[in-house]
Amino acid sequence: MPDTAGHSLSIGPSDTLIQARPGWQAIQFAELWHHRELLYFLIWRDIKVRYKQTVVGAAWAILQPLCSMVIFSIVFGRFAGIPSDGAPYPIFVFAGLLCWTFFSNAVSQSGSSLVNQSHLLTKIYFPRLLVPAASIGVGLIDFALNFAVFGGLMLWYRQVPGPEILLLPLVILLTVVTALGIGYIISSLTVAYRDFRIVVPFVLQAWMFASPVIYSVTLVPDEYRWAMALNPMTGIIGGFRSALLGHPMDWLALGTSALFATALFTFGIYNFRRTERRFADIA
Repeated sequence: MPDTAGHSLSIGPSDTLIQARPGWQAIQFAELWHHRELLYFLIWRDIKVRYKQTVVGAAWAILQPLCSMVIFSIVFGRFAGIPSDGAPYPIFVFAGLLCWTFFSNAVSQSGSSLVNQSHLLTKIYFPRLLVPAASIGVGLIDFALNFAVFGGLMLWYRQVPGPEILLLPLVILLTVVTALGIGYIISSLTVAYRDFRIVVPFVLQAWMFASPVIYSVTLVPDEYRWAMALNPMTGIIGGFRSALLGHPMDWLALGTSALFATALFTFGIYNFRRTERRFADIA
């Protein structure tokens, strides 16, 4: 018989009883690998559902950061004259939006993924960790589309990336780990408290302006730099810009973000595995 998450106990020659274990649950990597095809299915299904019966289809993934780039370039680049560390402001801000849009959408979608998939949680057993992870996978596809647009902007402005571009996979990995850790935390909370579905978009909007998406960290006074360092997206966004625009990498900021990403992911996994046995009951 299916239950939320746990271990199996054979009770007969052809029956298997799945029981929940109390307390901390270790990650069953073998079980996750066994269900890897389910992860592909969830990602593909989410993509089809998102763009079903839409006029422009997957282009919506490109229009969101592209329109934001145009607005920010006019308001903050031309009118406010915010410096862009020597790069054309549209490229500067799009590099930040490339990172932030992926992170924001990944957190938002993974945070509500368990509630959206409640019909699956109550019917069959599978590793629940795959549900928020599938939302991250969809975000990576959107990221790839936006990265192609960014490449076109680089050609338009005749910008050539430096050797720092080799560090881009590392920065993307940090973004995925951070988003997945926060997604695990929020998704487990949203199952019990549906208010988080309303709170999360507001927090993400405020978080964007607290992150160096439309401005450089150099604009922040020295006495407030410590507060910026507490934001894990500060070093990650800076790392994105350094990798894409050939700026020197701020290893201290990136290392600090890596520590925060690891802590968030570890706590997210722990909290998710500790509470997932109740998901089917309250989803």
